[in-house]
Formats: sequence, C-alpha cells, structure tokens
Amino acid sequence: MKKLIFFLVAILWVAQGLYAQIPAGVYRKDLPDILISRDISLHFISPEPIQYVDISTHAVAGDLPLKNVLRLKIIPDVKMPLDEPGVVTIVGESFIAQYNLRYVDDQSLIVPTQVNILPEHTQPLDVPGISLTTRQMQDFAIQILQKPSGKSVRKAKAFGLKAKLNHVYAAGDHIFLDITYFNNSNLPYDVDEQRFKIEDKKITKATNVQSVEIKPVWQLYPNSIFKKQYRNIYVLKKVTFPGNKLLNIELTEKQISGRVLTLEMKYSDILKADSL
Repeated sequence: MKKLIFFLVAILWVAQGLYAQIPAGVYRKDLPDILISRDISLHFISPEPIQYVDISTHAVAGDLPLKNVLRLKIIPDVKMPLDEPGVVTIVGESFIAQYNLRYVDDQSLIVPTQVNILPEHTQPLDVPGISLTTRQMQDFAIQILQKPSGKSVRKAKAFGLKAKLNHVYAAGDHIFLDITYFNNSNLPYDVDEQRFKIEDKKITKATNVQSVEIKPVWQLYPNSIFKKQYRNIYVLKKVTFPGNKLLNIELTEKQISGRVLTLEMKYSDILKADSL
C-alpha cells in the first residue's frame, strides 16, 4: 500500500512539473518585431488560407488580396504611435501567429515588404469546421496523382469526350475524387465549370426533378482548356444519399452550344472508397 501511495505521489510531482513548463499565455515582449514604414506596403505570406486577422492599431489598414496574403499599409495623415506599437494577429487553418509592428520613419533603414509566416512564429490551433487543411488536401492529392490510374470505377463518353473516375478515396470527413477526361476530337475543350449534383436515377416528369448541388471544398488544379487529356483531384465533404439517386459530375464547355459530359457515380462507390 505504501509503495502504491509513493508511486501516485511521484506521478503527481512529474505531472505538476510538466504542467509548469506549459506557457500560460503569449506576451508582447516575446513577439517578433516587424518594421513598417509609411510609404511601403507590408505583405504577410501565409502557408495556409487566412481565416482571421486582427490589427490592434487604427493607424494601419489591412486587406486580403489573396487567400494566403495579408497586406498592411499605414493610413495617410494618421499619426503613428511610436511608443505603443500595434500587434497584428493572423489565424490560418491550423495555426495562430502574432507580430509586433514597429514604425520607422527613417527611409535609410531596411524595411521589409514581404514577411513569410514561419513555423517558429506560429502556435497550433484547432479551428472549428476545418478537419483537413488546404496543405493536407494538397499533399493527399499529390499522393493520388503519383499512383497509376488503374481500372476505372465509372466511365462516360459523348461528343468525342470520355470521362474516367479512376479512384475514390476517403480522409477524415472528406472524399477525394480522381477524375481523368480525354478529348478524342480535334477541337480543344475549354472548361466552363464542373458541377456535382445529387439527382434521381430515373426522371419521369421534368417538373418532378429533384437536384441538390454540392460545391467542392477544394480542387488541385483550376478549370482550364485541354486538348487531349485532363486529370484533376476534387475534394467533397462526405455526403449520403439513397440508392435511388446518383451523384452526377457534369462538365460543361465555354461555348454557345458547348459540349456537356456527365459522369454518374453511385453511393456504393463512396462506401468502397480507399483510405488515405
């Protein structure tokens, strides 16, 4: 009994020591300093799409010209508080980063125009609603492309075009669709849009058509023109639908009488998805 009590006390001491090593918070004195000047825009480059930004000074304005780029600029005719630098907070899909903004009026100093958000400047963060980051989806997609297409899961063809669903993969609550399109005609195919719709298998009356469109949360390559072959990876949130419906993947062309190719996918294909 005494040995058990001694063992429990030892565990408690170790746990208290580990807990004491965990920082209770982040303080301004520990933040990296970034110089900002009145005549130069400052750009923060994030490895992930930026979800949230906070600028603690009214003398600096910011915007997101791109999903992963934050642009800061001092507002004209606003006096910059030299003794109280502002703090900029940037939240990505899986991290939070904070920086001290230090104003400099001496143009002879080297003022950065671009700051890359490095891992050592970030802390991990669990952002609600994001189970896979863009970087993780990109890594999975590259892995998929490195695999041979193999035997197709589903096929479709029309107007000299052919669609092939190579593989279906599952990662977390996401579905990855590996699709290749072939153009056997002499006319390049300029992709207008690609739509994913859950629709009835059999349509008896046009007025009874029930269609639910699903937007991909991410795709590896943007839609473009292709002459002979086009392969892409599309990521959807996991969906469920009954056996009397299909997931129709519709590819449309940028023409007045554009060619349309629809690839039909059954729910059983999703249930048979391989794990990443």
